[in-house]
Formats: sequence, C-alpha cells, structure tokens
Amino acid sequence: MTRTLQLPAAAAGRRLDIVVGEVLGLSRARVKSLFEAGAVRVDGRRPSKGDRATGGARVEVELTEAAPALVPEPTLVVDLLYQDAWLVAVDKPAGMPSHPLKPGETGTAANALVARFPEVAGAGEDVREGGLVHRLDIETSGVLLAARDRQTWEAVRALFRERAVDKRYWALVSGPIGDEGAIELPLRHKGETRVEPALDGGEPGREAFSEFRVLARAGELALVEVKILTGVLHQVRAHLAAIGAPVVGDALYGGRPLPGLKRFFLHARSLGLSHPSTAGPLRIESPLPAELCQALLENDIHPPEGTGGVPH
Repeated sequence: MTRTLQLPAAAAGRRLDIVVGEVLGLSRARVKSLFEAGAVRVDGRRPSKGDRATGGARVEVELTEAAPALVPEPTLVVDLLYQDAWLVAVDKPAGMPSHPLKPGETGTAANALVARFPEVAGAGEDVREGGLVHRLDIETSGVLLAARDRQTWEAVRALFRERAVDKRYWALVSGPIGDEGAIELPLRHKGETRVEPALDGGEPGREAFSEFRVLARAGELALVEVKILTGVLHQVRAHLAAIGAPVVGDALYGGRPLPGLKRFFLHARSLGLSHPSTAGPLRIESPLPAELCQALLENDIHPPEGTGGVPH
C-alpha cells in the first residue's frame, strides 16, 4: 500500500523522517526502516539521510507489513554472566552482532536475550536493541549488559554518559608500546566502516579517552588491558593503532595476522558500575575465550596470576 502525503508549510526545515513519522503515526524505528529500505520518495526521488522537509513537497511511502523488530531465537544460546530483577549480562562470542541493524534480522545477542527475557524488548528506546545499554563490535567478545525495564535502562545510560562505568578490554597488540599510558585522541568516521584520528583540522571528531597498561610481553607482542572512559565506535582498536600498536588480527586498523587465530584479539573483559537500583558496586567479568587463551599459550604470554587469564 502506498500512502501519498503533501507536506504542510509548517514542516519546512524540520527533519523529514520525523515529519513522516508524525503524519503517519509510525514509530521512529519503523520510519528508520522505511527510509533504509528505499520505501520513501520525495517528489519522485529517494531522500538522503538527514534531509530536511520542504513545505508542499509530495511524499510517497510504500507501506508493507512490518517485519518484527526483534525476533526471539530460543535456540540461539549465549552464556549468562549475571542476572537480577533489573539487569542481565551475557557473554557475547566473537562473530555475533550485538543487535539487528534492520527489523527481522536474526543471529544477534539481542535475539537470544529477548527469547529468554522478553521484557528487555521494551526497556530501551529502540526495540531492536533488546534493552542493551551498550554494544560490542561483531568480532569483539565479552561482557554485554542489558536492562530489563525502562527506568533501569535510562539510569545505566546516564552512568555511561557521566563516565561512571568502568569498561575494561584485553587486547593482544604488536609493535612498541610503553608499560602504561593514556590516549586522548578524538575520532571521526572515515566512510561507513572505520574511524580515524581527527587532528588535521578537517571534520571534527568525537572526544575519545583511553588508558592502558601492559599485563605481559613476549617479543614484539604485548597483552594490554585498556580502560575506556568514552564509547566511540572502534575506540580501542583505533587508539591502539594510532600509537603504533594495533590489535593483532585486526586488518582494518593495520594489525598483523596471528597464525591459528581467525579473529582479532579483543575481549570485553569486565564492566563495573554502581547498581542502578541498590546503589551497591557491581562488577561483571567474562573469562577469556578458549581461542584467545590458546593464542597466548602458543606465544608464551602469561598474564599475572589473579587476573583470570591463562594459567601458569
């Protein structure tokens, strides 16, 4: 079914997607999916992302039956790291997206979450995210946290904005790197799939701040713990590459391959925060996956005792 609209003069200058959603009474997620699918035409042409409305413009919207935003997948299993009445954390494996980019997509951590905890679907602003309060890159494994109600979701998101969440990653890098240090380097998008330092006076970047310390070394390889205070896309990967120590296996940022390892070596090791309901300290840890433990053993790298890495 095609709906044809003539935009009122009062719509001029407003975001086109918002105007279309208001006129048709559609959710923000539904409107976004329609624009992404090319189902919206303005005066016969497909609008660009971020276009502004023009008074009197003719808008055609092809409305089809919407695919479910988030498909529960009971057979898709992810290990549970933590749960209570407000929060649930899972151990996301490498190769699994955090959540669908488009309605109806399957195989993501959010699909597995909503099958086991249906209430997470209504916790966040976007149903597709399954209540997730943050996300991990597809090839990054580790702690992934979701809220079970809207109040908790908003409280934890506020903690992230206030930099009150302790996010720590383990990365194996190659190249010269000091024993510890801080990286304060703004990052901006370079195309759709990567970011780069924003230091040349061009397009401004997002503020990004990371701290690191080396846990163990062997030759030119170093196992590094990285604490990030901000949450920019690919922050750990881009920051380590920028100081000349890219994550091994991360070809996008210049990391060298590691024989036998089919992913890049980056793991979301732990997440610490003040519990949004009880106000008590909460720390959730994810064990290092078997393939990463094997990579350390094969390269004679042994994290200090008590850090939860490869046994000595």
